[in-house]
Amino acid sequence: MSIETKTTCPYCGVGCGVIASVDDAGKVAVRGDPAHPANFGRLCSKGSALAETLDLDGRALYPQVRGERVTWDTALDMVAHTFAQTIATHGPDSVAFYVSGQLLTEDYYLANKLMKGFIGSGNIDTNSRLCMSSSVAGHRRAFGSDTVPGLYEDLELADLVVLVGSNLAWCHPVLYQRLAAAKAENPGMKVVVIDPRKTATSDIADLHLSVRPDGDVALFNGLLTYLADHGAIDRRFIADHANGFAEALAAARATSRQETLRLTGLAEEELDAFCEVFAASEKVVTCYSQGVNQSSIGTDKVNAIINCHLATGRIGRPGMGPFSLTGQPNAMGGREVGGLANMLAAHMSIEDAADRDRVKRFWCSPTIADRPGLKAVDMFRAVATGQIKALWIMSTNPVVSMPDADAVRDAIASCPFVVVSDIQEDTDTARLAHVLLPATGWGEKSGTVTNSERRISRQRAFLPGPGEARPDWWQIAEVGRRMGFSCFDHAAPASIFAEHAALSAFENDGRRDFDIGACAEMSPADYDCLQPFQWPRQKGRAMSETRFFADGRFYHPDGRARFIATSVAAPRRVSADFPLILNTGRVRDHWHTMTRTAKSARLSAHLAEPFAEIHPDDARSLGIQDADLVRLESATGAHVIVRALLTRRQGPGSVFVPMHWTDETAACARVDALVPGITDPISGQPASKHVAVVARRLEADRHGYVVSAMKPDAVDSAYWAVAKADGGWRTELAFEKAPATWETWCRKHFDLPGDAESLGYSDAVNGDARLAFFAGDRLLLALFAGCGPVAVSRSWAVAQLTEAHADTRTRFAVVAGRPGAGRPDPGATVCSCFSVGANQIVAATREGCRTVEAIGSTLSAGTNCGSCRAEIRRILDGCNAVAAE
Repeated sequence: MSIETKTTCPYCGVGCGVIASVDDAGKVAVRGDPAHPANFGRLCSKGSALAETLDLDGRALYPQVRGERVTWDTALDMVAHTFAQTIATHGPDSVAFYVSGQLLTEDYYLANKLMKGFIGSGNIDTNSRLCMSSSVAGHRRAFGSDTVPGLYEDLELADLVVLVGSNLAWCHPVLYQRLAAAKAENPGMKVVVIDPRKTATSDIADLHLSVRPDGDVALFNGLLTYLADHGAIDRRFIADHANGFAEALAAARATSRQETLRLTGLAEEELDAFCEVFAASEKVVTCYSQGVNQSSIGTDKVNAIINCHLATGRIGRPGMGPFSLTGQPNAMGGREVGGLANMLAAHMSIEDAADRDRVKRFWCSPTIADRPGLKAVDMFRAVATGQIKALWIMSTNPVVSMPDADAVRDAIASCPFVVVSDIQEDTDTARLAHVLLPATGWGEKSGTVTNSERRISRQRAFLPGPGEARPDWWQIAEVGRRMGFSCFDHAAPASIFAEHAALSAFENDGRRDFDIGACAEMSPADYDCLQPFQWPRQKGRAMSETRFFADGRFYHPDGRARFIATSVAAPRRVSADFPLILNTGRVRDHWHTMTRTAKSARLSAHLAEPFAEIHPDDARSLGIQDADLVRLESATGAHVIVRALLTRRQGPGSVFVPMHWTDETAACARVDALVPGITDPISGQPASKHVAVVARRLEADRHGYVVSAMKPDAVDSAYWAVAKADGGWRTELAFEKAPATWETWCRKHFDLPGDAESLGYSDAVNGDARLAFFAGDRLLLALFAGCGPVAVSRSWAVAQLTEAHADTRTRFAVVAGRPGAGRPDPGATVCSCFSVGANQIVAATREGCRTVEAIGSTLSAGTNCGSCRAEIRRILDGCNAVAAE
């Protein structure tokens, strides 16, 4: 018998509903919730694998002070006393909280309340600063509030969907599925993808515009000019509901057509095709994500997009509007409670004296922050200079994710007092904590999250917290009480949510967009049963799905929107010393710094090591071949070492490196160490998509690949990357000098029993070596080494960890590195959901499968999350091209 719990996925901002079931043996299974309006039962590969990430490996299970186990009372007293003493000696701005879009709204609310209303400083910022603060700033400039106007449904109702700086297929896969299904049902729908790279999302595009990095403002200013010149402007909407159109249009016209083409890198026919389809389509949705936000001109990009929607009146109606896609599960919830340093709770403004007074009176707080605090980049600079002397980091890993990550690591290491609340005890950041507080994680904690379409959903606990782990809200409330503040007496998240809802309605009367006052008197039982709903949900009004701004009413004091004149001064960062542009981002199957997804072997099967996508022409000029190791360096002085992946989907002059790998998972791949702390002057968001770097081939004497039943320990090679595998681990290696003996090296770095039986050979002429260790019929470790990147099937070698090897022939097959007769190699994993490899897809084409749908019918590949469909299509195209020769 299984007990089922409806909850919400903890990954991206789509906010998918999940049903978790726990059987009598404690085994967890996860499936999509067909009743949840965000996903209607769909899940991506990460969501589908949630049950595989719930082990206790590496979990923080009890409070620690300087690495020693202590009681909760000892740890909390130390935190409260040290913060209070620091404030008394140096003032409230000497302390700071750095929080996370991984927190639940209730956690976020109390952290913001404690810092801004009781400590009296604005020094609370969040890793959401790194992903969507330019959207917040753009919304506030245009609308007078941080309001997302539309619904996910608009993607399905639109005539044209424009995706800007968004690899929707990999970063928001369920929305991509919804869009793909809508396009299949409505062949007249058009999709435009604007991205320097040809990503998996480009597979659905009718038009792909490979715009130059930071060319977006020029593109949308060019569009605004075209709309004005071709009679596609809604003059009545502008006259009745907006200010500043003439100034915005004049700024757009200041850039000539030829200059627009130069800044965007587009051909004339590409620019014309985009402008024509936008002008001709009544229902247009423009979705944008990190490619827009993570820029030193990100706020201007957002406003250039919004300008085009305001100019045509295409906002707030079905199938129309600008749409910011948030990266984290609760970035929106953080915005609602004022989790950013420059905001107050309930979408009120820290710069507004009336708002400050209102929040202070509601909280009955002794003080209120009277100015914005330090934004993330400046916050860690203040830690480095000693201005901030006590820092509490909650549910995030800034040593990996912040720009100039090495400097951030050094700043945290030098801080007199650092508290880290996390579920894992050995992250790159947690290792620097003076006090480590064990937090409960997904499946163990209870609260709410808000997705990108303003939909609030419950996360519910279905597992007990392990060891002494406690929820983040409880930790914050305990510290607040111990600092002498009586307003932190919450016994459960339900009462925090009710207080949050009451504040949203307090002295509101429709003047603020965020109002969930109908939830202010909700009982704990009602909170437990809360169904997903979209805000606003005002007291005394019927609940409904709501779009904003169709009525032309905005939240500036005069009720009108603002056009913003935007600059096209795209920065130039490359130079003779750093001639390539680095773009950072996500991969399909991993999340942030992999503290969760790295636990799943299935999620590591597709891309198991850090890599750099490089255009073949650039690689040729640098003497780099496919699968070589590449050293990338930037002006920060840091470098990374990653695997070269040559592809024409990457534009010339640019490289792409994912952000996920840490010092726990690779030797040198914390790519944000290369990103300088250059930020948008308005939003404070770092420019993570436009970094000048130099690339060089890494010379290595030996390369290696290891599959093992045990995790390697303290590998001493120039390059290594380790990933979970079925039955054990897989490790990529490279050495400046080959070990004297491979057997000695293996025994040193892997916990092999002394009596493990070994079998192998070494070829002194070509440098190849093969070595395997067995215990009974079980493979403990297999090493494959050579002078170049090792040509062995990774997936086949991993599978040998779970095979029986009593037969001498199968042992020799392992050493040889190839399957025997009748044991086909599935090839590199393409579909993580169903563990389908490239060789299996090729074999299916030989059996007559000629379409993605046919492959899905035969192998199931591409039928769950769908984000591998573009890769399947590329394999099919290659096979069909060969068959036609």
